Amino acid sequence: MIEIVSGQDLIDAGMPQGKWFRPALDAANKILGEGGSMDAAMAAARTFQPAPTVPLRIEGDFEIYSNIRAENAFEQDNVEKVNATMRALVRTPVVRAAAIMPDACPAGPVGTIPVGGVVASEAIHPGMHSADICCSMAISVFSGVDPKALLDAIHSVTHFGPGGRERGRQIKPSDATLAAFTENPYLTGAALNVAVEHFATQGDGNHFAYVGTMKSTGETALVTHHGSRAPGARLYERGMKVANKFRELLSPETHRDNAWITADTEEGDLYWSALQIIRQWTRENHYVLHDMAAEKLTAKVSDRFWNEHNFVFRKSDGLFYHGKGATPAFDGWADDATDLTIIPLNMAEPILIVRGSNAANGLGFSPHGAGRNLSRTAHIRQLADKYGADSRGLSPNNIADIMAKETEGLDVRFFSGNADISELPGAYKSAASVRAQIQHYGLAEVVDEVIPFGSIMAGDWQRDAPWRKKRR
Repeated sequence: MIEIVSGQDLIDAGMPQGKWFRPALDAANKILGEGGSMDAAMAAARTFQPAPTVPLRIEGDFEIYSNIRAENAFEQDNVEKVNATMRALVRTPVVRAAAIMPDACPAGPVGTIPVGGVVASEAIHPGMHSADICCSMAISVFSGVDPKALLDAIHSVTHFGPGGRERGRQIKPSDATLAAFTENPYLTGAALNVAVEHFATQGDGNHFAYVGTMKSTGETALVTHHGSRAPGARLYERGMKVANKFRELLSPETHRDNAWITADTEEGDLYWSALQIIRQWTRENHYVLHDMAAEKLTAKVSDRFWNEHNFVFRKSDGLFYHGKGATPAFDGWADDATDLTIIPLNMAEPILIVRGSNAANGLGFSPHGAGRNLSRTAHIRQLADKYGADSRGLSPNNIADIMAKETEGLDVRFFSGNADISELPGAYKSAASVRAQIQHYGLAEVVDEVIPFGSIMAGDWQRDAPWRKKRR
């Protein structure tokens, strides 16, 4: 009778049942078929057994640095939710430190990193930079350029809304960037295709092109806000699949959004490299729009710099610092870093130019903006109650009244032609409060400001979408 190893034999030997049984049995029975002993066969099977899973950390295992305070009841509710989600998040076994910024607000189920969250970890967590990888700010300063002329110029060359530019009107990233996409398995295929289609576009939501004047010099400045668009989203999707495989193997109790890619693996090395390529694409994406506007005006840029606020940074301590809506404020955060970074507040407020302080209580980060206390839907519902809207919602007159009140004196434009009132100043936290908290917690020093002239956002592009017109 030919001796074989069965799944029951592995279970009887104390091995936990799983997908690994199939290759383990194949290896064990190959040894028996070649005349090997049962002991040798069982030893071969055991080599396929996964390492013991890692339990969640004990709640309250380490301090979460909180750099936020509530100014009213809405903010108190927001702060409590942010604290709750961070307490759940830091139970992730590989997390080593966490901080909350003054503009923090929840961004998903409890346990998901909030906007305005900073997490230091031994590994890379795709869910902690989210799909909008490398959401970032860029500024170009122009001497002798009229603000309205610059706003008109950027309006004529930029692209907001879903999707990319139409065929025949697409603009290619640099050859070096496209070549980098083809060399990284996370970025080939669909990610490479949209790297061209979405280049020189800004998306929707809270992304913008903002024109103002420098408080220090009176020079005109263009500031853009957007991320890596569809290429980054594709990388995020692939990264989450890989991270979840590690989670299932190493720590199945870990919240799915906090799954990680182990750093010292081929998957980790390639993902880290892919993040840097996406960062390169995004930087080019900002500056190509600035350069197109400059060319339109035959103007020269006298100064420019940029920074991301949705990204992963690696410090000399070997840990990966995930800033989800948090601006790096530590020295040498990137090879192309200056000592200045950009913090927007809302379209009616100055954009802050700050110098980071590398505060330990912020893990070396500062806030990325003013943040929200309410979701877009909740804010619009609140406005509808305030303006007495009927069951059909806010009327054009209501919207015109809101626009007049919140954008007085500004040249505010919406690329789609329809205002998005969920992005007006009233949707955001008090700019004065956020500035005060930056100073109170010592997160950065404000060294200059861009005084607003006007801005462009996507607007409510869904209002006149074909499927809605058909429904009407």
